[in-house]
Amino acid sequence: MLNIDLHGRVALVTGASGGLGRAIATTLAAAGARVAVHYGKDAKGAAGVVADIRQQGGEAEAFGADVADANAVADLVGAAHRHFGALDILVNNAGMDGPRQLVGADKPDAWQKVIAVDLLGPYYCARAAVSLMEQARRGVIINVTSVHEFIPWEGYSAYASAKAGLSMFTKTLAQETADRGIRVVAIAPGAIQTPINASVWGNPDSLKDLDQKIAMGRLGRPEEVAQVIAFLASDLASYITGTTLAVDGGMLIYPDFRHGG
Repeated sequence: MLNIDLHGRVALVTGASGGLGRAIATTLAAAGARVAVHYGKDAKGAAGVVADIRQQGGEAEAFGADVADANAVADLVGAAHRHFGALDILVNNAGMDGPRQLVGADKPDAWQKVIAVDLLGPYYCARAAVSLMEQARRGVIINVTSVHEFIPWEGYSAYASAKAGLSMFTKTLAQETADRGIRVVAIAPGAIQTPINASVWGNPDSLKDLDQKIAMGRLGRPEEVAQVIAFLASDLASYITGTTLAVDGGMLIYPDFRHGG
């Protein structure tokens, strides 16, 4: 029987104070990794994640930073590395979808903010992590994109553009670092039941509409995404790099067409 074993590894998970990030951090810890729990503003939430990991016998510490600030990210990665003595896994999970705005009626600063967090943030984190990982000749960078790197989303052009850009950044960085012992992969979640979209799954009508867009007919659970990330971070995925794995319940196979359209 194969088991995911991350003992001896140190992971930094951005946006880990709640929702999907919380599930990722606790799952990596359960597999044996020591976890740097990053938060942007929710220090209390991050402290709760750290407490949960420690209660289960794991090791974790919280670190705050604005991922859209290159200098703050450099300090974040450096602090995590100094605290744990290593950095083997980076999960770029922090992100935002921004307000729904059609192009032309939107505000450029809001568009730029989404790009700064969702695309520049992972770039800054990866850039800082690569220099450390290449010294150890070992490392995995996992970028959390979205099914909207493939599917356009009216009113969210910044979000979809950032996620598509992050997909190409994943491929290009994987190409650049493959000979340095570093793997770079992306994971594209579909509709996941987290607090951020509670207004959708908490409403029976909107939930029914969303479920019809998913071949499996239900939302995903955060732990279902986190378990795939733990696999990708492990040696079981040692020959996987430069690609995106969708965890979407079949949203990308367009279930509306199952009966011929």
